Amino acid sequence: MTMAASDVGVRIERARVAAGLSQRALADATGISQSTLSRIISGDRVAKVPELVVIAWETGHTVSQLTGIGAVSERVECAARATNGSGMEGMRRTLLDFLELNAYLDDQAIPATV
Repeated sequence: MTMAASDVGVRIERARVAAGLSQRALADATGISQSTLSRIISGDRVAKVPELVVIAWETGHTVSQLTGIGAVSERVECAARATNGSGMEGMRRTLLDFLELNAYLDDQAIPATV
C-alpha cells in the first residue's frame, strides 16, 4: 500500500487546523522547522516516521489517521485451521488483538525487541 505525500500532507493540515495550531506553533511543538513542515504539508517532501509520530502526538491524532491507513482489522486477511477445540472467530479475534497491539506500538514508534 503506497501513500502519496500530498495525501499525508492534506491529513496533517486537517489535523493541525482541528488542533487549533498555527503552522508555526506545530513546528515549534514538534521541533520540525517550519519550512520542512510546510514542505511536508504541501506534499513536496515525504514525512519521516519520527516526524509523523510527533505531529500525531501534538495534534491528538494517530499516525494511522495521518497516513490514511485504516485499522488493522480493515487491512488484514487471515486463514487458519481450527484445532484443539478453538473456534475460528476466537482465533481471528486473538490474531487481530495482537496485530492491533503491533500497529499501536508502531504508531508510538516503540521499537520491537527480540
